[in-house]
Amino acid sequence: MKKESYELFKSASMDEILNAIESELKTRNESPFWSDKVIPFSKAILSVLIVLRDENRLFTPEDKKVDELTPELFLSWSDFVSLKSLFFKVENVDVNILAEYLHRYNVNLENESLDFPIANYNLHQGVSNVIKSLL
Repeated sequence: MKKESYELFKSASMDEILNAIESELKTRNESPFWSDKVIPFSKAILSVLIVLRDENRLFTPEDKKVDELTPELFLSWSDFVSLKSLFFKVENVDVNILAEYLHRYNVNLENESLDFPIANYNLHQGVSNVIKSLL
């Protein structure tokens, strides 16, 4: 991970982080298929994590409290199963952006125990790998 990524995640706004990811994407030779998915996916995750960071309420997918938003924490939530669980775990945070994103990929937002298509999980593993290469 780049030192700049740690600084961004530590204190930057969601837009600043997304702009940095988008700038890095432009310098790569990624397929438009992946490029078109990275920013909305990142935005869905960051829409919740930035609020939790600013309120000092960050935690891992395993429910361990953490003090700082890092690229590793971001990537741990980028697993699609973890992202789904974030929607159901987080309290007192506007989850509309995350909910809209999950709904687009057939995640049932009423019942956490209902599964989603495995193809959506596999797609998001690819998106996570692209993001990891950018940070």
